[in-house]
Amino acid sequence: MGERSIVLRPEIVELEARDPLASSLYVTDIGFYPSALYHYRERTEPIDEYVLIYCVSGSGWYRVGEKGSASAKEYQVSANEYFILPAEMPHAYGCNEDNPWTVYWVHFQGEHAAVYAKGAQEPQRVMPNMQSRIYHRNSIFEEIFTTLSRDNSIDALRFVSSLLHYYLASMRYLSQYRQAEPHETKAADEDAIVEAAIHFLNENIGQHLSLSDMASYVGYSVSHFSNIFRKKTGQSPLNYFNQLKIQEATRMLESTDIQINQLCYKVGIDDPYYFSRLFTRTAGCSPQAYRRRYRQ
Repeated sequence: MGERSIVLRPEIVELEARDPLASSLYVTDIGFYPSALYHYRERTEPIDEYVLIYCVSGSGWYRVGEKGSASAKEYQVSANEYFILPAEMPHAYGCNEDNPWTVYWVHFQGEHAAVYAKGAQEPQRVMPNMQSRIYHRNSIFEEIFTTLSRDNSIDALRFVSSLLHYYLASMRYLSQYRQAEPHETKAADEDAIVEAAIHFLNENIGQHLSLSDMASYVGYSVSHFSNIFRKKTGQSPLNYFNQLKIQEATRMLESTDIQINQLCYKVGIDDPYYFSRLFTRTAGCSPQAYRRRYRQ
């Protein structure tokens, strides 16, 4: 449940490859697989595409090279890590069944594709911190996906190419990406603790976080953290986190065509029925009614 993917038709890919702008870097396939139990793919015949897999939760594995050959290498990958499989190489990958991964993935080609893939055959870490911009990165992915789902004109493909440069650069040049957004330095007082916690929640909208996870991030006990957070916001941390999830859900209902049983996974809720109940309790109407009302 919740899988979303787009496979561009061969004539669209050919149009990208011939275009003087889009040919620099372009998408051939793209998708998001939440809690992808039994996800497995093996390609014994190499493809001429690079494959980005960005794991945001759970874990998995992948192999580069022909199975059984002396040059084949196998890796484990965990949450907040990504890798890029090289073009023209046999490979295989899959989730760990006891902790299935949630992954964003993109197949891409282009004159500059190798620049972004260089050095990323091994797992690369993109852990959340006070300067991370994971939410922003995921928004870029959504712009790419939404654009391709609605429009395959040459202007749309050029726009997607530009976004793909930005998306891959946010990982390849992680330090520069994080430093590009200004951050104020504040004393480690209660306001700063709550600000840090809220940043952490926003960066993990699509995850399952416990109260202990939140408290550990800011280095406080659960009870002390809960008291500080409630005093500053008027809400418990978990209730605040749920409100952030619903806020993000309303944005996606307004700006995308994503189905409800796909959207819930994007905000870290695996049960569509629970999501609908939570949304209705928070927003005052069902997700379907909210989308109808907004579009009217």
